[in-house]
Formats: sequence, C-alpha cells, structure tokens
Amino acid sequence: MIKLDEALAAVTALGLDTSPFIYFIEQHPSYLTVVREIFRRVDSMAIAGYSSMITLTEVLTQPKRLQNSTVENEYLSLLLYSRNFTLIPIDYTVAERAADLRARYRLRTPDALQLAASLNIGCEAFLTNDAALQRITELRVLILDQLEL
Repeated sequence: MIKLDEALAAVTALGLDTSPFIYFIEQHPSYLTVVREIFRRVDSMAIAGYSSMITLTEVLTQPKRLQNSTVENEYLSLLLYSRNFTLIPIDYTVAERAADLRARYRLRTPDALQLAASLNIGCEAFLTNDAALQRITELRVLILDQLEL
C-alpha cells in the first residue's frame, strides 16, 4: 500500500479515470475514504483535477438506462460544476495522441483517450483502478487499490 500523501507528492495536476467518480457518487465502501480526500484536495485547490468527456459518457450511461435523474444530476453537478476541476474535450490533438498510446501500449480506446487528455493538459499522474494501465510510462499511474490515507 502507498500513502496518499506520498502518491500525490509533487502532483499539481491529476487526471482521473471514470472509476473514482463512480466510487464517490455511489459511496463505495472500499474506496470512498480515499476518493473523498482526493476530491477534497481538488476542491481546496491543492491539486487541479482533470478528466476527459469520456468520463461524462461513462458515468451517465447507467443512470440514464435506469431513468435515475437524481444520480444523473449528482454526476453532472460533480463533473460540470466542481471547483478546480475541468472536463477535457476530445479534439484532434487528444485523438491523435490516443492513437499513439493505443498503438504502443495496446490500450482500449476509452483508456487511451483518458490518458491522452491527461497528458495533453500536463497531468503528472493519473488515478484509476485499472492496474493494467501501470505499463504507461509517460505519467505516474496511481491505482486506487494500492492507496491508503
């Protein structure tokens, strides 16, 4: 296990995969404490938080399928109106970098787009729960299963 303070040392910009948002909104008992602290740090401007528009698509799918407007609105509020947090659009430069990452690391398209968006904005680290992404060398990949307060 890695202490959160150690994992985030020298990180001023943190890319976030979709899973931390799901764990936060759905209050996942195994991850809530850590993701709550990460979102607190983003809100307090200790670090800047970023994710790509892919996250919006991924988190809204299930609430829309279940017609759960309450959860849908919680995600929208968190992703669109949180202080010190930005959703990165998928433009040509992100798509081209994602293609390069896919080619070199054999990533799935959503993962490549998430990582490319984080790299393009200058993130030093990327938070996920997908340990397979640790093979990426362009930035530090932090795995939620390996973090503790």
